[in-house]
Amino acid sequence: MPAVSGRGPARRRVLTAAAGLTAVAATAPGPPAVAAPSREADRSRWTTSWAAAQTAPTATVASAGLTDGTFIATVRLSAGGQVRLRYGHAFGTKPVLVGPVAAGGHAVTFGGQPQAWIAAGASLTSDPVAGLRTTEAALLTVETRLPGPTGPLSFHRNTHASHSVDGVRTTSVFLLTAVEVTAAHGPVIAVLGDSIAEGVGTPDDADLRWPDQLARRLPGSAVANLGISGNRVLLDDARFGPSGQSRFDRDVLSLPGLRTVFVHLGVNDLQQPPGQTDPTLVLAGYRQLVLRGRGAGLRVVGATITPFEGWARWTPGLEAVRQRINAAVRTGRVFDAVADFDAAVRDPDRPSRMLPAHDSGDGLHPNPSGHAALAAAVDRRHLL
Repeated sequence: MPAVSGRGPARRRVLTAAAGLTAVAATAPGPPAVAAPSREADRSRWTTSWAAAQTAPTATVASAGLTDGTFIATVRLSAGGQVRLRYGHAFGTKPVLVGPVAAGGHAVTFGGQPQAWIAAGASLTSDPVAGLRTTEAALLTVETRLPGPTGPLSFHRNTHASHSVDGVRTTSVFLLTAVEVTAAHGPVIAVLGDSIAEGVGTPDDADLRWPDQLARRLPGSAVANLGISGNRVLLDDARFGPSGQSRFDRDVLSLPGLRTVFVHLGVNDLQQPPGQTDPTLVLAGYRQLVLRGRGAGLRVVGATITPFEGWARWTPGLEAVRQRINAAVRTGRVFDAVADFDAAVRDPDRPSRMLPAHDSGDGLHPNPSGHAALAAAVDRRHLL
């Protein structure tokens, strides 16, 4: 597979879904002639059907940015309905011009215009995409032109799905943070997670991450997967992003129509240097997330930490910390409800390890069977 270059070749082609729109210079559009939203759109309840949490630009394309480049993302939705897009530049240092954009073969507008600026540190939400309605579990292709030069781009490093930058495959997503829809009629959930939620241990393009499998178990649900590989409850990391506590407001509380946040963090606090060996600090971090979620009217569900003996940094001492955290979580005095992920995948003959049938091979990350077991461990009643 060819490496993704930092700057794509200059392009002057017209986006399929924006026929008639020629390439434009990177200047701010004039005052928009905004069409009044329909009454139906006003009454619609937007929820996040697909999401990607951002980190700082630390990979080649993200660091170098694009000039006259095109990024194409293909994403698996959970719920369907009318569609709008959200872009984010949480780690940006200057504005970026976005557009023209196409979603599912339809032109996307921002305040009635084909382009809009996204400010550094801000988000940008499109108009409802005219003529586009999606179904549950649909694949949606979003084609985004970035005239640039953009400078470094906020991104999600690895979605475990195939996208492209100027025709070259990548598993990263640049600027695009969410697809929002109107037809969710089941649980509306955000998963604040780490590499397991993100999908490590599952094949690319298979949509077998446990949040995907949970969405399929719950027809009509909208599931926003906010997993970041290496993420922790307590500490920020230059590569693995801000901690769950640091990013909670931006990644979770900003989502429209959210009812439940599912906290799936903790194993990296233990095993990732500097490891946390005081279980009371991890539990205190959980409790802060619960307080903030409840303050926003959300139900907060937590998960026990899965076994990881066999992983290079596992030690008996860290296993003892894991067991103490899990025992406290199971009491029901930390979260509003608990999914016992530990019990779902552990080997009953050696509880510090995953059951071999669920282990991807590294001791830490479940395989697709393990992800199915995690999804099955979530009680629907806890999500409503």
